[in-house]
Amino acid sequence: MHKGKALIFSAPSGSGKTTIVKHLLNTFPQLSFSISACTRDRRGRNEDNGKDYYFMTPEEFKAKIDNNEFIEWEEVYPGNFYGTLKSEIDRIWAEGKHVIFDVDVKGGLSLKEYFKERALAVFVKVPNLEVLKERLSDRGTESEGSLSQRLFKAKFEMGFEAKFDVSLVNKTLEVSLLEAENLYSSFIKS
Repeated sequence: MHKGKALIFSAPSGSGKTTIVKHLLNTFPQLSFSISACTRDRRGRNEDNGKDYYFMTPEEFKAKIDNNEFIEWEEVYPGNFYGTLKSEIDRIWAEGKHVIFDVDVKGGLSLKEYFKERALAVFVKVPNLEVLKERLSDRGTESEGSLSQRLFKAKFEMGFEAKFDVSLVNKTLEVSLLEAENLYSSFIKS
């Protein structure tokens, strides 16, 4: 089986990693998105099972943990589990493609450890927490409580930036997208 490379994008929620990952997927056909498994509810009608996430009940997720079906998993918020299925990477590599991840910081570090030299771990960040708060508020998906929880978690996650291979400051989207393209191209050629 083709053993591709793994491009890992991690960031505090709201930093723009999903936008960057979607851009790279649209730009480079040899990339394929690793669909994460999760137990959270779908956000409106925008998310599809098997396309955005594999939505599972906590019981289904825990059964897969017990069967050692995950490369990495974690309980991101109480009762909300996220993880990367081994079968998902096998699917992508069977297609002869490289895998790209859009994961939280802890998941990104776990994937970096798992894939070792086959991985490039990119930490996406915003210039400051005020920008992050504004972006999360603009989504319209956060309650006051969940916004506060995400900002608290973001402060904590920013402390792990140095453990990533490279940082990408998402100040201006167009510039960040070009930087991400260059990171991908250099990594695949290495």
